[in-house]
Amino acid sequence: MPFLGQDWRSPGWSWIKTEDGWKRCDSCNQELRSENSQCTINHSIILNSGEEEIFRDECEYASKKRKKDHFGNDASAHSFYREKWIYVHKESTKERHGYCTLGEAFNRLDFLSAIQDIRRFTYVVKLLQLIAKSQLTSLSGVAQKNYFNILDKIVQKVLHDHQNPRLIKDLLQDLSSTLCILVRGVGKSVLVGNINIWICRLETVLNWQQQLQNLQMTKQVNTGLTLSDLPLHMLNNILYRFSDGWDIVTLGQVTPTLYMLSEDRRLWKKLCQYHFAEKQFCRHLILSEKGHIEWKLMYFTLQKYYPTKEQYGDTLHFCRHCSILFWKDSGHPCTAANPDSCFTPVSPQHFIDLFKF
Repeated sequence: MPFLGQDWRSPGWSWIKTEDGWKRCDSCNQELRSENSQCTINHSIILNSGEEEIFRDECEYASKKRKKDHFGNDASAHSFYREKWIYVHKESTKERHGYCTLGEAFNRLDFLSAIQDIRRFTYVVKLLQLIAKSQLTSLSGVAQKNYFNILDKIVQKVLHDHQNPRLIKDLLQDLSSTLCILVRGVGKSVLVGNINIWICRLETVLNWQQQLQNLQMTKQVNTGLTLSDLPLHMLNNILYRFSDGWDIVTLGQVTPTLYMLSEDRRLWKKLCQYHFAEKQFCRHLILSEKGHIEWKLMYFTLQKYYPTKEQYGDTLHFCRHCSILFWKDSGHPCTAANPDSCFTPVSPQHFIDLFKF
């Protein structure tokens, strides 16, 4: 019987099986072309008959349905595992065959629950940002679906509770830049999935960026004690606890008193000394007209050239004895005599480096 279909061997050709093998059927091919020409004529008639809006609505419906299929809110469709720890094996042994990849680790570890924990939220966002910059195309198809599913949960969480919008904006900016490069340079790199899927992902990221751009912070009415009611020394201690300069600038925009405290030269000097070395100060020294060091400008200038220290409330840990990656509060079945001596905190960059072979 003839074979009809959009097969990778032939776009819509018809084949007949003979004693010498499969051969193309020209008669069926001509019939298929005639049917396509009739469809084209009918399609042009529809558009010329003033019903173009109906056609557009159908296209929009198909586009929305496609996006719904790829970016559904059902977490179980993309996250198959929620494990607290995984074994990281880099080569085959008698006991274990194969090796653990970045995509497999990303799928199996429980990141969906981690984004609900305020201690781990920043850690997961930074990990997603590093993957977006350099490792997105190395993920498998399932891992990519899981990646965008977790990212969707993060965006919806930020839109709901209005916390950490700046972190997510930076993440989406890096992700949109990567997706633009991949879509424009199609064919230059190997992409998992159809190009339409990547275009759909880019449209979704741009939509998320627009939603965050339009985010309006609602003013909360509190009848009790507020931040402005605290003494000056307590407000100053709060500012000295921050390790990110943008957090200090943002808090200084709340009240005139906090703005005055946020402009303290000693505060920015301590922040620069925490993140950078003295040799780096000498290379980018900025002085005021009076000859004083502008520590605030120094911080943001040095930040462009050197990485800052990262602080996280909770991170993944790696056991050197068991080769297991785990969340510290959940633990893992360690067989070492002194387990605590084998644990090493895993930064987001270290997490990615674990799976480079």
